[in-house]
Amino acid sequence: MSQNTSTPRAAAMTHVLLPVLDAFAGLRTLVIGEAMLDAYLDGHSERLCREAPVPVVDVDARRDVPGGGANTAVNAAALGARVTFLSVVGADDDADRLARSLVALGVCDRGLVRAEGRRTLVKQRILAGGQILLRLDAGSRDGLDPACEARLRERLRAAWREADAVIVSDYGYGVLTDGLIDELAALQAAHARVLVADAKDLRRLARARPTAVKPNYAEAARLLGLSNGHGDGRVEQIAAHEAELLQTTGARVAAVTLDSAGALVFETGQPAYRTYASPSSDANATGAGDTFVSALALALAAGAPTHACADLASGAAARVVARDGTTACTAAELRVHFAAQDKLLGPDDLARLADSLHRAGKRLVFTNGCFDILHRGHITCLSRAKALGDVLIVGLNADASVRRLKGAARPINCAADRAQVLAALSCVDHIVEFADDTPARLIELARPDIYVKGGDYRLDTLPEAPLVARLGGEVRLMPYLEHFSTTGLLARIGAGRGDA
Repeated sequence: MSQNTSTPRAAAMTHVLLPVLDAFAGLRTLVIGEAMLDAYLDGHSERLCREAPVPVVDVDARRDVPGGGANTAVNAAALGARVTFLSVVGADDDADRLARSLVALGVCDRGLVRAEGRRTLVKQRILAGGQILLRLDAGSRDGLDPACEARLRERLRAAWREADAVIVSDYGYGVLTDGLIDELAALQAAHARVLVADAKDLRRLARARPTAVKPNYAEAARLLGLSNGHGDGRVEQIAAHEAELLQTTGARVAAVTLDSAGALVFETGQPAYRTYASPSSDANATGAGDTFVSALALALAAGAPTHACADLASGAAARVVARDGTTACTAAELRVHFAAQDKLLGPDDLARLADSLHRAGKRLVFTNGCFDILHRGHITCLSRAKALGDVLIVGLNADASVRRLKGAARPINCAADRAQVLAALSCVDHIVEFADDTPARLIELARPDIYVKGGDYRLDTLPEAPLVARLGGEVRLMPYLEHFSTTGLLARIGAGRGDA
């Protein structure tokens, strides 16, 4: 890299997403849904029970943490939001435990409606040596009585007036009654908010016209009447039903989480976008959906582009998946997570990385460009390029190279800034700056399985095509979206100033 344009590698992710994260502070967020108490009984086991061939667990400690919608509220608070949490619990000891846990984690318990005759939802896990042996579920799952529902609707109306974002966390355990959803729909129609819904059956909330919905894969498949798929086949399966999913849920944005495969994000009138995640054990996925939906809602309320919202939400979920049990991602942790993303490589790094990837049997995808003003055409092309393999490496023209190719007035943004914006995309794994007019040297070092080029190129006129073929790779051409180009954007900007 040229010294005058390089930037500290660990800082690449911070430039785009950290201002969004900073904007979370003070956002007034309303969370409504099922409050659960997640209880963990930690112990050890050294013998079997006499009455049956089952282990005896000597309990050493008990941990009580908010779960369900309460965990969503805790996550929003941990990310910096001012949270109001509305739910219904029983008038019992478990409700007291839950209230104390909420307060300890920065969420006021005054929004809990305590109902006589109702039992607080509890999921109690028995662990020995850190391994879950058994989960015991208890609590009321029937609908609310009319008086209790009326109290909750009254509190919803009062809290709505102050909210910047509203998150609905519906586990299907009776709190989100038809009457309460009618109230949500009326409030959204009269005073629209950023409304994000996470529900077992999102059809029930469609009349509330949510800004975004967050089904997991199983929920989306069930909603669409699809049989369960496996692996990356799930991505293509869900992607084929984008319009139906948005229409069925009534949402502008739908983020379908795919556990270790990341998330597939649809937005009305825009190309699909996919985020990517590091593989992790499903055993550690407890509450990751709550974290994802909290970060997604706050990022949307902060006014971030949808693809940035999705990447930020995926980053937050990645933090909690890396830990055991029900937990939350703090704003400080997320800052560290993004600051630690190391995507910028030098040529020597590229050669070593490519060699290790090829030895591991990974499919390496390479593309290159100036990426002067990153627009949706670029993002769509990069997202599709990533889907062709395991690792996407982007060659980035240095400033002098851009000037030779585009003219003295370019680039608009220096290489350091262009690299930082690219690094904020989860589909981009690595970036290598090059000063030549072509990326031939990088292609020789990377020996890509697939070379992707976007724009108006043909295979017979693409200079890099013979080199890629000689190295055993394949060329894929992906035209940018119509009406999306940096030159066109600059022309429109110039026309707006009257100097084009």
